[in-house]
Amino acid sequence: MPSARKTMAAMILHRSRGLLPKSLPQVTAPVVRVISTFPSLFQVPQPQEAPTSDAAAPLPPNPSTGSPFYHENWRGPNTSVGIGPLLGGQALVPVGSVASARAMAYSQIVDLSSLMDVFADYMTSQRWSELKQMFELWIRSLDASGKPNKPDVHLFNHYIRANLMMGASAGELLDLVAQMQDYQIAPNTASYNLVLKAMFQAREEEAAQKLADRMIQTGIMPDDESYNLVIGLLILTNQIDSALKYMDLTIKSGYMISLSVFMDCVRSCVKAGKLDTLASIIERCKTTDQNKALCPSWNLCNHIADAALQADHSKLAYFAFEFLARWIAHGENARPPVLLSAEEGLAISALTTAGRTVDSTLLEAAWSILRRSLRRKRAPSPEAYIAKIYAHASLGQLQRAFSTLNEFETVYGNSKDTDQELFSPFSSLYPVVVACCKNGFSTLDSVYVQLENLSQADPPFKSVAALNCVILGCANIWDLDRAYETFGAISDKIGLTPNIHSYNALLSAFGKLKKTDEASEVFKHLVSLDVKPNAMTYSLLVDAHLVNRDPKAALTVIDEMIEAGFTPSKESLKKLRRRCSRELDFNSDEKVQSLAQTFKYRLGAETRREILYNLEYSTNYL
Repeated sequence: MPSARKTMAAMILHRSRGLLPKSLPQVTAPVVRVISTFPSLFQVPQPQEAPTSDAAAPLPPNPSTGSPFYHENWRGPNTSVGIGPLLGGQALVPVGSVASARAMAYSQIVDLSSLMDVFADYMTSQRWSELKQMFELWIRSLDASGKPNKPDVHLFNHYIRANLMMGASAGELLDLVAQMQDYQIAPNTASYNLVLKAMFQAREEEAAQKLADRMIQTGIMPDDESYNLVIGLLILTNQIDSALKYMDLTIKSGYMISLSVFMDCVRSCVKAGKLDTLASIIERCKTTDQNKALCPSWNLCNHIADAALQADHSKLAYFAFEFLARWIAHGENARPPVLLSAEEGLAISALTTAGRTVDSTLLEAAWSILRRSLRRKRAPSPEAYIAKIYAHASLGQLQRAFSTLNEFETVYGNSKDTDQELFSPFSSLYPVVVACCKNGFSTLDSVYVQLENLSQADPPFKSVAALNCVILGCANIWDLDRAYETFGAISDKIGLTPNIHSYNALLSAFGKLKKTDEASEVFKHLVSLDVKPNAMTYSLLVDAHLVNRDPKAALTVIDEMIEAGFTPSKESLKKLRRRCSRELDFNSDEKVQSLAQTFKYRLGAETRREILYNLEYSTNYL
């Protein structure tokens, strides 16, 4: 064995001698030690070959999505300003406060549903800063599966609301809405509503309109809160036309307009005089189930009615009285009841407006409101009855007009305190006279026949005032025969006694046909019956003499009128002076001028009338 080992050692030593250099040069260069027993090969870089068609397939996309923290060191979360990463539940960097440390620790164990409950508690107590901090810590924490927490749209909306309540601007909230895409969250209508609230607070009406239009274009349809915010903001900045456009969209979309926005819109439209637009909005609101219950306040209803009646806008006035009726009914049904009453003057104005605009719905609404406001404690005033008669006469509803006249006579006809001029066909009841002679004698005959039949009904309806309207109507169509026959029927067929208005209507019929003698005989007849003539009697007798071109006789009647204690009207003196001028009766003209000075009338000149009177018509053309 020792000899074999020696033989092997000799062979290894012999082989190693060939790897060592035979001689070492006397230089300072480092000795190159060869560690390989193979000769070195000459290597030349080769160009890279183009990849073949059968290259390796790409990897699938990164499954780590839904949080922007995947692009960071998400395995060491909770890296934020002032807060270091957590390790074993302890921060490597000290936390600023005990509350922050508690929130950081709590965010590690809470899940999405539990966090919603925590946020609900924070919002109830208005702890917005804690809500904001909790959200920022939670999204940097890991869930039970070891992945970063992913919020949903509702949780993110709570975070946006917290920023809004802490005074964030609309631009900052829009940036937060844009960051939802980093979490693969699509913002909903509530997200944009929070931005609209910030714009409402900052009065950024142009930005609010653009945002609402953008929501419609992108398919995120605004809801009632969105439209109400935009409309309210536009009304506050006095952009009524734009506000009405969005209000129209709200109604078309079937959403409900808030009461505050509706009242602001009503005030703005009334102030701007856009009554037609306001009536259209109210009408459209009434057609939808969501908005038909909208009703302005009691004072605003009265304001709408005043504005509508001043402009003779019967449709808007009717809507205002509808609102008043709702308030009255609501007060009566309340416990304890609250009895609301509309002003009688407002109802009378509505009745006259209904007559001018020929609106039966406004007539019925105004009379109903008046009745409910009085609550049967007293009868409507004479002015209310006269206004209603005028409205029915303007509408051509003669039967209702005479029915109202009958009620009027029943309430005030026998009262000594009532002025009998209220039943005069020349003043208060003249609209009925015009309605009776609208179609000539046919209407007059029809009215007379109905009145005669009603006088024999049970209970009978007998009215001297109604027959006086027929007599004056016959006089207006120059039908003396019908006027005289109707006058005689008052006592012969109806069984009533003619009053001074009956004689005045008959006197007018004679005077228009230049039957001055007969008119004078009528005057003498009524005086002999101890019927006291009034100012209208003398005026009609003066007109009869003037038609007959007898200014002296007319001046004599004026003197008798003054002796009886009546004052001649300015119109009578002007007509008398005109007749004196045309008849060249200068003495009578001086007396008329003296009377005018006595009663302090300024008759004025009639140059234009005289020019027309003195025109010479000729067939010779130059």
